Amino acid sequence: MSRPEHQAPPEITYRALELLNLPENEPAFLLDIGCGSGLSGEILDEEGHIWVGMDISPSMLQVALEREVEGDLFLQDVGQGMGFRPGTFDGAISISVLQWLCNADHTSHNPKSRLNRFFSTLYSSLRRGARAVFQFYPENDDQCELIMNVAMRCGFEGGLLVDYPNSKKAKKYFLCLFAGQSASGAKQQMPKALGEDVDGEPNTVVYSSQR
Repeated sequence: MSRPEHQAPPEITYRALELLNLPENEPAFLLDIGCGSGLSGEILDEEGHIWVGMDISPSMLQVALEREVEGDLFLQDVGQGMGFRPGTFDGAISISVLQWLCNADHTSHNPKSRLNRFFSTLYSSLRRGARAVFQFYPENDDQCELIMNVAMRCGFEGGLLVDYPNSKKAKKYFLCLFAGQSASGAKQQMPKALGEDVDGEPNTVVYSSQR
């Protein structure tokens, strides 16, 4: 069965880029987590950014190589962490990958430990004030809570944003994380979700690293 990220419409990647809130007309160095065949990377190219892609699937990376994508590609299980230098990236995006870290596909896999290795090394690899945006498909509220709790313990702030919460077809979950304060020292604000509010309440859940 095809994974959802391999058929994701371009609109999802454009939305993730919008939520990154990058400076206009300035190329950024971005990490594409679960880059697959490089579909998201092509959009990053169109927007003038430089990118590095990571994926656990050799066959998908081979497709990306055959398509001659511009980004540098790494074969990597992100649940084992990443080895980039501190402050390497201006931002990170991920389309339909995060939920897979909640699965114990092997007897040695512990979802909480894998999430901790992932978020701790991701936090280190981002420059301070950078954002990481994940579009994902949570199975239930417990998965969302697990992911958010681990991310906060690793230093991130941010929250969960749900676009079009009342539409079965258009509803999308985005986890928007901040790696500390911006260079100006101003506290970062959660972006607004698209679509109708739920029962008059904003369709975002804001978290912070403070208890």
